[in-house]
Formats: sequence, C-alpha cells, structure tokens
Amino acid sequence: MSTLTSREWRLKLRPIGMPSHDSFELATAEIAAPGDGEVQVRNHWLSVDPYMRGRMMDRESYVPPFQIGAALEGGAVGEVIASNDPGFAPGDMVNSMAGWREAYVAKPADVMMQKLPAAGLPPQAFLGVAGMPGLTAYGGLLRIGQPKEGETVFVSGAAGAVGSIVCQIAKIKGCTVIGSAGGADKCAWLESIGVDKTIDYKAVGGGQALTDALKAAAPKGIDVYFDNVGGDHLVAALDAARVGARFPICGMISGYNATTPEPGPWNIISVIPKRIRIEGFIVTDMADMMPDFIRDMASWIGAGQLKYEETVNEGVETTLDAFLGLFKGGNTGKMLVKLV
Repeated sequence: MSTLTSREWRLKLRPIGMPSHDSFELATAEIAAPGDGEVQVRNHWLSVDPYMRGRMMDRESYVPPFQIGAALEGGAVGEVIASNDPGFAPGDMVNSMAGWREAYVAKPADVMMQKLPAAGLPPQAFLGVAGMPGLTAYGGLLRIGQPKEGETVFVSGAAGAVGSIVCQIAKIKGCTVIGSAGGADKCAWLESIGVDKTIDYKAVGGGQALTDALKAAAPKGIDVYFDNVGGDHLVAALDAARVGARFPICGMISGYNATTPEPGPWNIISVIPKRIRIEGFIVTDMADMMPDFIRDMASWIGAGQLKYEETVNEGVETTLDAFLGLFKGGNTGKMLVKLV
C-alpha cells in the first residue's frame, strides 16, 4: 500500500456576502496508506450544495462550521484503493462526506462512509436523485407536505436538484404542480418533465409581480408550498395559500449571502386565518425513510416516471466555481464535479 497525492480545497477566511476565490485555496496533500481501521479512497465525483454556504460562517448550526485551513467537506462518491477495515475492500464504490478533494484516508465512521447500494443507478446518482437531495425532496414533500391527489403544489427553485424531484413526486401523487425557475430554458425543461405551469421569476420580477404570477397560475390557491428560496417566493406562497396549506421549508437560498438581517414576510399573519402549517427540516430528519426512498426512486426511475438532470464540471479545480454557480442559477438539476 502506498501514499497518494491529492488536491483539496481549503477555507482561507470566512466570506462576507457572496463568496469569492479570495476566501479559498487549492492545496496539495499527501494521503498516507491506511492505518488500522482506515480506508484509502480516490474520489470519482464531488457534490456541491447550497447548505455549504452556512458552514462557512462561524456560528452554531445543525452541522459544525468549516475550519480555517482545513479541507472543506461535502458529499463524494469514490473507489476504495486500499483498506485496513474488514467492512471495505479495494474496488468498493463508497459514498462519504469527504468531498472537495481528490483522495483521502479515514476511518469509515469519521466520514459517514457507506457502500453504494445495488439499485441499478450510476454512482453519481447517489449524490443527487438517489442521495441527499433526493431524500430531502422525498421526505420533505411526503412527510411534511402530505400532498393529496387533486391538490396544487408550488415549488420554488424548481429546476434544482431538490426542486425538480419534488415536482415529479408531486405529479406521481396526482397533484397539479407549479414550478418557479430562473430562465426560459429551465422552465421549458420543467414542462418537459411534466410540470403543469411554470413561472420564470427572472422575467416576471419580484414583489407583487411574483405574487400576481403565482395567483394567475393557481387561481384557486395552493395547498403545498415547497420552499427552496424564501424571500418574495415565500410572500407569494403565503398570499396564494388555501386554508390548511402545508409549507415544508427546505432552504432559503435568496438570503444565504445577505450581510444584514433579511426582513420577514410582511404577510406572515396569514398563517392564522389560513391555518397554514410551516415546518423547517433537514435531511437527517428523514433518515428512517431511506429504505422506502431507495425502493421508490429506483422503481420510478426504472419505469420512466421520474427523470433527472445533472450539471457536470470536470476536475477538482472547478469545484469552487461549481459551488458559486449555485447562487447564480448555473445549474439545472444536480451540480456535480467529475474527477475520474
């Protein structure tokens, strides 16, 4: 067993507002042969996700902040090169949280390493449609949104890794689906996968114009709002909500780079007369749903009921640009970095 050379992204300083290249560095590290209980892995695919922005701040949250000078962390799929752990053998394909780097050595539990299940899907799918974004969509919609046949579901960030899956599961459940996305191409893609009506929020604009567009798309109101964006989208959803609506709150990317506190929705009082249920969640809340999730996703994809898109960058050096692209609408479906 031998050492490997790996390039890895490190945090140099904590960004304020929209991150820039000045806050990061691409460094080279020597990856030792595995010690007792350790596994040496070469990554094939890396994931970048909006939640990573929060970990760049030094604040208490549901996951610890990234450390200055240390390699960043994120989802990755790789191949075991050498192993001193009886549960893993060379050639095994594994999912871990040791991303933003080409290779690593670690004890499996320390990086949440798991073998990829035999689900008939390509390896990178376990970073997207069959991974964290997919489970976020599946659990958030079905457990909190509880869509019923004939209801209307509104999804913001609908062309993203999570939103696009939410839209399709809602269609499978017999709902009318309205998706908001930025740009005509994204809206056209959403319509091609079965979304009933789309709103190009970049063309429409924000504020009252977005609310008017949603009310025109859903004249009888919405029953479920799956929130990936927050801001004006949440205001519009509150205005359009029917009595008893459910709002799974997955993310609010519109405010992730804010340098001053964002004002709350001016119409939040409508949750009282409309009896709206608003519930924030994180993907680990849905861990118990994983067996049903993998079974259903494999079935729906195999039957052609659910399609997914990937935006792929190549080379570890593109990882930061891929991440920054999430905040500029640079992805359709899952944003990935391919290494091998």
